[in-house]
Order: sequence, then structure tokens, then C-alpha cells
Amino acid sequence: MTVFVRDGTDLLLTVRLTPGSTKEGIGGVWTDEKGAEWLSARVRAVPEKGKANAALVALLAKWLDWPRSAISLESGDTNRLKRLRIKGGGERLSLARLSAIIGEWVEAS
Repeated sequence: MTVFVRDGTDLLLTVRLTPGSTKEGIGGVWTDEKGAEWLSARVRAVPEKGKANAALVALLAKWLDWPRSAISLESGDTNRLKRLRIKGGGERLSLARLSAIIGEWVEAS
């Protein structure tokens, strides 16, 4: 199982978000009781009025060097477990680049 899948020219990324953290970062994998894997991410923003979700999108955009407007929350608005769509991330060259970056995050602990 992987934390991302290709969906046409997009990537779908599964993330377990920890809001209100003392530091921001991405790395490691969390596995749920069903065996699904989720990329771990931490943001300083609090989980109110979408602040933590917006911080997650901004963090991903920065770390992936991808336009913020091309990353959207698909599900998990009020849940720690989120699915995000990275528009254009499924194109061949982009997919290889993003896969390598996300692969490094998965290996981090």
C-alpha cells in the first residue's frame, strides 16, 4: 500500500495531520487498523475554521515546490485523516519527481 495513487493527471495523497504541533513537518507513515497507510504531517495551526487544513496545503505546496492553488482537500475536513488532490501531479515527469519526494517523506521517521 502507498500513501498516494495516480488519478488521471492528478495524484491523490493520504495524510494523517497533527494540528497544534510545536513544529511543522512531513515524514513517516502511520498505518490505521485496516492496514491503510497515511503520510504523517504536523502543522502549528489549530484545527478551527479550516486553519490547520490551509496550513497543510501551504506546507505541501512549499515542500513539493508546487502551486498552492493546485492542491486541494478532497476529504477529511474535520478529521485527522485527509485525502488531498495534487492537480497535474500525475503527469509522467511530475509523477516521477513527486513520487521521489513523497518516497523520501515515507522513509523519514
